[in-house]
Amino acid sequence: MIGHSRTTTPPARVSQVPRVLSVNVGMPKDVAWQGRTVHTGIWKEPVHGPVMARRLNIDGDGQGDLAGHGGEQRAVLVYQIQSYTHWQRHLGRDDFGFGQFGENLTVDGLPDDVVCVGDRYRIGEAEFEVTQPRVTCYRVGMRLDEPRLPALLVSHHRPGFYMRVLTEGLIQAGDRIIKTRTGPGALSIADTDALLYLPGRDPAKLHLAAQLPALSPGWRDSFRDLLTADTDGAGAHLESVAAEPAWAGFRSMRVAAVRRETTTVSSIHLAATDGSRLPPTRAGQYLTLRIPAAGQPAPVRSYSLSSAPDGGTYRISVKHEPHGIASAFLTTTLQPGTLLEVAAPRGDFLLADGTGPVLLISAGIGLTPVLSMLHELATRHSAREVWWLHGARRPGEDPLADEAHGLLASLPHAHEHVFYSAATVEESRQHKAHRGRLSYDELVALALPAAANAYVCGPSAFMADMQRALTALGMDPRDIHTELFGAVPSLNPGLIGQPHRSPHPPSGAPGTGPLVTFARSGLSAHFPTSLRNVLELADACDVPTRWSCRSGVCHTCITTVLSGEVSYSPDPLDPPDGGQVLICCAQPDTDVVLDM
Repeated sequence: MIGHSRTTTPPARVSQVPRVLSVNVGMPKDVAWQGRTVHTGIWKEPVHGPVMARRLNIDGDGQGDLAGHGGEQRAVLVYQIQSYTHWQRHLGRDDFGFGQFGENLTVDGLPDDVVCVGDRYRIGEAEFEVTQPRVTCYRVGMRLDEPRLPALLVSHHRPGFYMRVLTEGLIQAGDRIIKTRTGPGALSIADTDALLYLPGRDPAKLHLAAQLPALSPGWRDSFRDLLTADTDGAGAHLESVAAEPAWAGFRSMRVAAVRRETTTVSSIHLAATDGSRLPPTRAGQYLTLRIPAAGQPAPVRSYSLSSAPDGGTYRISVKHEPHGIASAFLTTTLQPGTLLEVAAPRGDFLLADGTGPVLLISAGIGLTPVLSMLHELATRHSAREVWWLHGARRPGEDPLADEAHGLLASLPHAHEHVFYSAATVEESRQHKAHRGRLSYDELVALALPAAANAYVCGPSAFMADMQRALTALGMDPRDIHTELFGAVPSLNPGLIGQPHRSPHPPSGAPGTGPLVTFARSGLSAHFPTSLRNVLELADACDVPTRWSCRSGVCHTCITTVLSGEVSYSPDPLDPPDGGQVLICCAQPDTDVVLDM
């Protein structure tokens, strides 16, 4: 049954003259979902009589998440009665009403494999242009109480589509839909959707999609990124091979030395147990350590490499954090000769090749990855213009600063500026340092080159301040790179009123499944049989997560696996590369360590 009054379903055929069956609107509201609150406009109800279609919306309609829905490119969502009938059969349901799939226009006709990006239609007094397929989003599954639906819409090639409003005007149920122009290239909505979300992309269609003027800019940019990756050829393959971890899982390494740098920071030198040279790293990468002697379950923590990329051994420099189990053991208890379990160097905070200026900006222990970059530049005898801007409290609280100073002295075009926030005038003078914190005003006074690549590491607030300051100075945000010590910021579209809580074990009886370790969050928990996937475990533990579809389509939740094996249910539509996992549909088969 379809319709607000549960009328009988029309035949599942494409009309000779497409028509609007229902105009549906709804303002955003707060909805309870899995113990949380989602602000969403997915609930739509039919409108009786004419209503204005405007540039950003139909009157009476709204969206809860404007980052993914609504706006000029996505003003009106269209879904077909033929797809309603398809889902009734596939899901074995008869409880659908117009607007159930969140669409503004329920139509008879306009199938996704016929309608093309750039097609234009006149409906009533208004004219529209097709801009993109529906965005895969968990909220349509929430609306129908069917979590698999975002993936099903893609795999069954029935996403529906958005239109922009070219001419505002009144529309209503019963209006005929008159095609006024065919989009250039004739790329259907179904094909466009498959290009983004499914494997086996057609290169010719990918080229076409990247050039379609009517396609919304976000989708067009995504296709251009895919096209760039696909056309890099052998170079892209070699880069991918080079980026592969040097070994799988964890391997034992011997602690060669422990050196106290300051009262709170110690450097730990690691070597191969057989005395062979360790594989080279890339400047800016980090190591992940599993430390059984520090507690059970064994804490897992990540630390940036502070050593030269090709020295044959590795060095990390660790700050003793208050109440830090792992850092306390490493800085106060660890002895030379101890064996540690170490995952291969990883990370994308990497010094890029080039000849332009480099800004290395750090605060506190954030020095470590940029120090590795300084080692690489010095080893290459780089002629690049190199700026090192570093913030610390006072002399004696800036570990490895002398080493950085020596490396800078070996570079012909280096600039060094150290800022002490709590030093005396005499201390600052003796060390040729600036008094005060590194700030926007200080950056302005330094006259930094705008056409530079910047690498920023330190506390989160410091990195955010530096990003804003550098952008305000005219730097391209794409040239500003940051490295987080802890978990990446959450991306949970639609969720509101979420209290900030530190990661913690899930409530209730402990799980009996494999041990899941969230390395960046410093938490391990056995997988409970009551949960469907690793994402649900992370949610239950308040581990920061990033997701959108929650059904294996969008790859927003893709995460590096440091060790262990997982299986999928449901299978993702486009499986990730080896060493990565989609946590929204993954279950652990063995103990697993995730870089999150």
